[in-house]
Amino acid sequence: MTSSATIKLQRRQRRQARVRGSIRGTTARPRLAVFRSLKHIYAQVIDDSHGRTLASAGTMDKAIRGEVARGGNVKAAAAIGKIIAARALEKGIVQVAFDRGPYRFHGRVKALAAAAREGGLKF
Repeated sequence: MTSSATIKLQRRQRRQARVRGSIRGTTARPRLAVFRSLKHIYAQVIDDSHGRTLASAGTMDKAIRGEVARGGNVKAAAAIGKIIAARALEKGIVQVAFDRGPYRFHGRVKALAAAAREGGLKF
């Protein structure tokens, strides 16, 4: 017998596999992956061909903690989007493939994507 928590985890993993099956990060166009928890949000620019994280930002970073009071809201997600775009542009990355993971494209995920676009990333 499986618990409801196990079933939720399996559904989340299936959604994530479905999204990741069509998105691959290359050297020319790395993947912008988003992880969202209840209290924080994180973003990484990943080159899957070499298995390397090229840039990252999250609400736990010391530089960001002063800007946002709470990490689990749309304002914090927008701040992370701007910062990840700036860090990616520093490394010469302009084009990315957006990986929303198992999350719907609304709320915090959408705010992060919009801020990254405003910051100069193209996807």
